[in-house]
Amino acid sequence: MTRLRTGGVRAAIGAVLAVALTAALAGCSSTGGKRAEDARKAAAQGRAAVDTPRWTFAMVTHSGDGDTFWDIVQNGAEQAAVKDNINFLYAHSDEAQQQAQLIDSYIAKGVDGLIVTLAKPDAMKAAVAKAVKAGIPVITVNSGAEQSKAFGALTHIGQDETVAGEAVGDELDGRGRKKALCVLHEQGNVGHEQRCAGAKKTFDGEMTNLYVDGTNMPDVQASIEAKLQSDPAIDAVVTLGAPFADAAVQAKRTAGSRAEVDTFDLNAKVASALSAGTLGFAVDQQPYLQGYEAVDLLWLYRYNADVLGGGKPVLTGPQIITRDDAAALEDYTERGTR
Repeated sequence: MTRLRTGGVRAAIGAVLAVALTAALAGCSSTGGKRAEDARKAAAQGRAAVDTPRWTFAMVTHSGDGDTFWDIVQNGAEQAAVKDNINFLYAHSDEAQQQAQLIDSYIAKGVDGLIVTLAKPDAMKAAVAKAVKAGIPVITVNSGAEQSKAFGALTHIGQDETVAGEAVGDELDGRGRKKALCVLHEQGNVGHEQRCAGAKKTFDGEMTNLYVDGTNMPDVQASIEAKLQSDPAIDAVVTLGAPFADAAVQAKRTAGSRAEVDTFDLNAKVASALSAGTLGFAVDQQPYLQGYEAVDLLWLYRYNADVLGGGKPVLTGPQIITRDDAAALEDYTERGTR
């Protein structure tokens, strides 16, 4: 094998870098560089970075009250709306019929774009079809990737729930777990079923589903506690949302269990618990991106008829977050963007 002369290579690299630096400095002084800097400053100051018409976009999600996950989604959407000169409206309901009615109300208002979740797709189908028929572009986020295109949406933004579940099963295997509990807090949510099914598919051990009432946190804790007390062999509890991880930790403590608690989704409390070792790992689907990109993609469609994804979902996850990663993310979770 011929050995490269280090000095010659360094000299060549130096010459290339010098040329690149000169070009970069020239570019920064160009109109394009100034525009990019002006846009950045405008967004930081809460001003629009574009001069397009002030369109109105509405988001309707299946969130219940007090769900920090959806606060992060909303934060992302609102920040993109400021940048894109968008009048942003947000509404939510964990009741599918009410969610569909909210969509209908925004159609009646003549919004310029809709962002919706399809946790219970059958209940949303008619409302989404009505929006599409009215000429309102629709983007689906978080749930309903399989139905999004068939319902007429431009694209879907989120994680593949089955793939995310499979990643959990693999992670549990890597941690030597043998018997796991998958806690579903919203019956009828297809994404939740897919998560647990995916985890069960790749997990070499035994996994059991536990259905709880996610609107009643004391009931969630009591149900998990009872299950852990009745079966000491359970060595892992997987919750499907960050707010439920703490309930599982409390249930583990009162049940005297040694099971590891893991969760889907990330927030400040989860990041802190990961750092402390109270939680084993979290599955982050980057909700800030889901809100931000949904508004951005609607703006791109209205402005330039752009559509991302090529007919496939735009994936924002999954990403497995462990104790080693948590410290680097705590600042972001504190400000509500992770």
